[in-house]
Amino acid sequence: MAGESNPRTITVTGTGSAEAPPDLLTISVGVECRRDGVGTAYADAGTASGAVSGALRQHGVADADIRTSGLNVRPELVWRDGEGQKVAGYVASSVLTVRLRDVAAASGVIAAVVDAGADDVRLNGLELGFADESAVMARAREAAWQDAAAAAEQFASLASARLGTVVSVAEHPLSSGPVPVARLERAVATDAISVEAGHASVGAGVTVVWELLD
Repeated sequence: MAGESNPRTITVTGTGSAEAPPDLLTISVGVECRRDGVGTAYADAGTASGAVSGALRQHGVADADIRTSGLNVRPELVWRDGEGQKVAGYVASSVLTVRLRDVAAASGVIAAVVDAGADDVRLNGLELGFADESAVMARAREAAWQDAAAAAEQFASLASARLGTVVSVAEHPLSSGPVPVARLERAVATDAISVEAGHASVGAGVTVVWELLD
């Protein structure tokens, strides 16, 4: 974590994190239709995707928070003895990436999406985070600075020296760790799945070079 770049300086890297209740939930909603004909598959996928988008808007999700990606139409192939590979049907699919800014109401919105898309909807996953993480990041940076400063003080003391002025400061991204996600629990009285937001974490890293004085 630390080392001397020359006899008169000491370089230390510190890390820190901060937690806060998340205020943004991003969900990935897939639509997948298997039909005998390519036109029918494509049309039905469009209908299902429109129903899902409509349910989202009815629950107050803004157009800017709904993004379509991954539109795909492909044949579904099967192997038949004596005939080889044959087209058994067609699959049309698309993915909606949706930002939900009311985390407390997310369970109801997700239930409405599943109801609107019926058997053609797929929930691909979700991620909790912050609409504006600047305040949480500021606390994480402060924690990283304190971590670096404490280590530098210790190394200076072990070297029978003391810290001078700061020569340079460099912030660097931390390695990606587990993404904080919601806990999903089957509710007792309903068919909905409850989303427990908990806390989400933001990490920061900083490398600081100090003068090392006698």
